[in-house]
Amino acid sequence: MNVLMTGVGGQGIILASDMLSEVMMRSGYDVKKSEIHGMAQRGGSVMSHVRFAGHVDSPLIPYGCCDILLSFEELEAARYLKYLKKDATVIINQYRLAPPAVVSGSRAYPDVIPFLREKTRNIHLVPGSAIAEEMGNARGVNIILLGVLSTLLDPPESAWYDAINSMLKEKIRAANIEGFKRGRQIQIQ
Repeated sequence: MNVLMTGVGGQGIILASDMLSEVMMRSGYDVKKSEIHGMAQRGGSVMSHVRFAGHVDSPLIPYGCCDILLSFEELEAARYLKYLKKDATVIINQYRLAPPAVVSGSRAYPDVIPFLREKTRNIHLVPGSAIAEEMGNARGVNIILLGVLSTLLDPPESAWYDAINSMLKEKIRAANIEGFKRGRQIQIQ
């Protein structure tokens, strides 16, 4: 299974991919992970590859082999089209960070859905950022999106709670567990 997580710096993509890796390792899979986060501290693009199976040789997902794309920002989903396999599952957080051309008014924010539909019809827009803000923690979007992702994978819900409890500080565990539960309630199938 090949999961690609994309977004912009500050959205918690690295933590989300670490948590996915932890859950899958605890579930008996061989897991490989790689990340690219160049100018992430300044809102730049972040990408994390997570691969798991009985045996995995490389941490990088080859072009055309991504099973699930979990995008924390709409435009970032389109940036990684070349990774998607035919009929891959694409989960997109409904959040837009306007690039400079949009901010300056020289371009409109592009609709990414037509580009994605060239590869797959299995596209799901989810209100992760809106839910996180409603819960009073805009930075909690990563755990909400992990909740959504968890409904597509084999490990039981308890495995995810174990990872949350072991990887997060006690003072933020309860809020993250609540966010994870809210993500699991989003119906994408």
